Amino acid sequence: MNKFIPWIVGLLVIGGLVALLLVQANKPGKYDNLAQCIEKSGAKFYGAFWCPHCQATKAMFGKSAKLLPYVECSTPDGKSQLPICKEKDIKGYPTWIFADGSQLQGEQTLQVLADKTSCPLN
Repeated sequence: MNKFIPWIVGLLVIGGLVALLLVQANKPGKYDNLAQCIEKSGAKFYGAFWCPHCQATKAMFGKSAKLLPYVECSTPDGKSQLPICKEKDIKGYPTWIFADGSQLQGEQTLQVLADKTSCPLN
């Protein structure tokens, strides 16, 4: 019986850690409201998986990045651009196109994106 106690304790600890990770994964991200508002505003975020500035933009939003209106422009091999981005004449990444037709290229701050979309930052 004494041989099983460390195993039982170990399993309980692992189970607790898994439960904690699941709870954390289901919590809303800090910028969920902003990302959802940006999406509702009609803005689009055009980028490429290999683009470090696109990755930095997603990182800025943290867990909330999954809610951004992101459009992947790169072909899987990273050598060409998908038709949707060619049609929009996307020349660089990231490119934001807003509902009024205006564009911003390059990394933007949360404040700039909030201002351009009339979304609250908090």
